Amino acid sequence: MTAIKEENQMYTPAITGTGVFTPSQVITNAELVASFNAYVDIYNAENAAQIAAGDLPAKDYSSEEFIFKASGINQRYVMDKEGILDPQVMHPLLRQRSDEEPSIMAEMALDAANKALAQAGKTAADVDAVICAASNLERAYPAVAIEIQNLLEINGFAFDMNVACSSATFGIQAAADMIRSGSIRSALVVNPEICSAHLEWRDRDCHFIFGDVATATLIERSEDAAGPYFEIKSTRCATDFSNNIRNNNGFLRRSRPDGVADRRDMQFMQNGRKVFKEVLPMVSEHIANHMAAQGTQASDLKRIWLHQANKSMNDFIGKKVLGRTPEQGEQPNILQDYANTSSAGSIIAFSQYSDDFKDGETGLICSFGAGYSVGSVIVEKHG
Repeated sequence: MTAIKEENQMYTPAITGTGVFTPSQVITNAELVASFNAYVDIYNAENAAQIAAGDLPAKDYSSEEFIFKASGINQRYVMDKEGILDPQVMHPLLRQRSDEEPSIMAEMALDAANKALAQAGKTAADVDAVICAASNLERAYPAVAIEIQNLLEINGFAFDMNVACSSATFGIQAAADMIRSGSIRSALVVNPEICSAHLEWRDRDCHFIFGDVATATLIERSEDAAGPYFEIKSTRCATDFSNNIRNNNGFLRRSRPDGVADRRDMQFMQNGRKVFKEVLPMVSEHIANHMAAQGTQASDLKRIWLHQANKSMNDFIGKKVLGRTPEQGEQPNILQDYANTSSAGSIIAFSQYSDDFKDGETGLICSFGAGYSVGSVIVEKHG
């Protein structure tokens, strides 16, 4: 039931539970390379004449060594590996669902949400709002969040939001602000990400980057927590427009006949060198300013849970934030197993590497990506 705000009363928001849905199918780097190189052989053979004439460049092979050096990724979980690994298809093959069936994203989110509720010792009846915060929502409307709300039988309201890879932390800020103000008592922030469907698996520079997953975070008033929780001490978000990371797909594409057939432009695209050069200073400065405003010192942080895009990026940010090379466990990476899961990455890291926190210990969640966007959440363990 939606809470009625009491005059001038503020509440303390807290993370009381998290959940992760992990697909059952795994693609290793070895499998991915074999598939990609088979595609390269087909492509080069079909275009041999143009390549020989110098009208078209030949495609280069990928390798396991190249992938790991570029990203730190060993494998990724996906909703469908058969289509991705077929050199003639190279994208997931997901069956068409009827309008009466739950959507695949809602189904993934439901699993993660139920895990978050179970960890918090709560049920859907305790939830007032659902925010579906993700990079690639499968439809424009009705909101996937409202579908999730319906499947959970939650009274209240729900809405979708998209801030690309920063969606989870932006969603946490939105939920925390509503709880702090007294307009709601609790919210589920869910992040279903089928990144495999927006990745161009035929592009050597990025074919290894993404995986699929769904995460959920239950945020409540601290006074309602049924067990240990992480108080949300402070949140901060920032954006600065850039299209160096982009996906130009959308319903307006059919109104532009010249662009309808350009599959590549409809998938994930990035200018990697510019992103690395421009995003890292932005994120490091954002975190430093947030910590300074909150009065948090680097020595106060037991752990930072960063967006899982690239190991080199995370290592750079971790060193900037702490003022030294992070020690084992201070800045955990999960991308070696999950790859980049967009908005869900920092929540997976938080979910898997927060159980050892003791009362009063502090950590920081941060996600960043297209926009450019960056969101950070400073938390303190209680109980």
